[in-house]
Parts: sequence; C-alpha cells; structure tokens
Amino acid sequence: MNVIVCVAILLPFAFYYCLWTWPQSWVKLCTKGLDPSTAMARISHLLKLIQFVSLFSVSTLSWPPPLYFYPLFIFGQFLNFRVYQLLGEAGTYYGVRFGKSIPWVTEFPFGYIKDPQYVGSILSLLACLHWVPFQYILLWIAGYIFMMWLESKEDPFTRAKPFS
Repeated sequence: MNVIVCVAILLPFAFYYCLWTWPQSWVKLCTKGLDPSTAMARISHLLKLIQFVSLFSVSTLSWPPPLYFYPLFIFGQFLNFRVYQLLGEAGTYYGVRFGKSIPWVTEFPFGYIKDPQYVGSILSLLACLHWVPFQYILLWIAGYIFMMWLESKEDPFTRAKPFS
C-alpha cells in the first residue's frame, strides 16, 4: 500500500476526530465573522479533494463500469445530497457540537437509515471497487465506521458553549 495515499485517505478523519472531541477549541480558533461550521466545511472540502486525487493515483480506470456501480453510486449520492438538503451546512458540519441549535429531522432517510450520510458515502466507495484497489476502499470505509462509532458516543456536556 502506498503510505502517502493512506495518509491522504485518513487525514480528514483525524480532522473530524479533533473537531468532534474538542469543539470549544475549534469555536475559539474561528475568528468573529467566521462560522465554525462553514470553516469546517471549507477545510473538509479541501481534504476531500486530496482524498479523491490520492485515490485516483492508485486507480485503474476503464469503461463501462460494472452494473453494480450504478445503483450503489446513485443511491449513495442521493443519501449524501438528501442529508445535506435536510440538515444544511450547520447540521452536516457539526453545528450542534459547536453550540448551534439544529432542528431535529425525521424525514427520509433519517429514522430509516442510521447515519445516512456515512452509509451513502460507503455505498459510493463500494461502487468504485472495480477501479480502486480493495485495501484503499476498506481503509476509507474504516474511517467512516470509526466516525459513526465516535459520534454515537456523544456526551452533550462536551459540546461548545452556545454559538452567538
């Protein structure tokens, strides 16, 4: 396995872990006028780009994709877009951890699929198994599983002070 690719795949999860574990520190780092969720989103997008470029570097592309690609990728991306549509940026990017009040959502996929954004991401990764070596997909999925576990153990007392 390429060590640089592995680091690139895992880097976002280290970032998410730190923000989840020490949300008050992140809120303090964000200057007035810079929303903590927006700052997290911007950095997360950059880290996601690094992940994709690193994964592309070890991929073998061919066309057409296998038939399993379409349902996995389309449903996975549908879940991701639906979560973002329902929660918005603040709900998707740890707003509740940063002291924001985020309304509880019960529409699909919430209440039907546990951790729908992570499930959607995992499905999208599995769709790419034809092109990307299994060990890199597995490592990325392990990162999502770790975050699902971490976020399931949330202690509300560790949230940042209410956002003002």
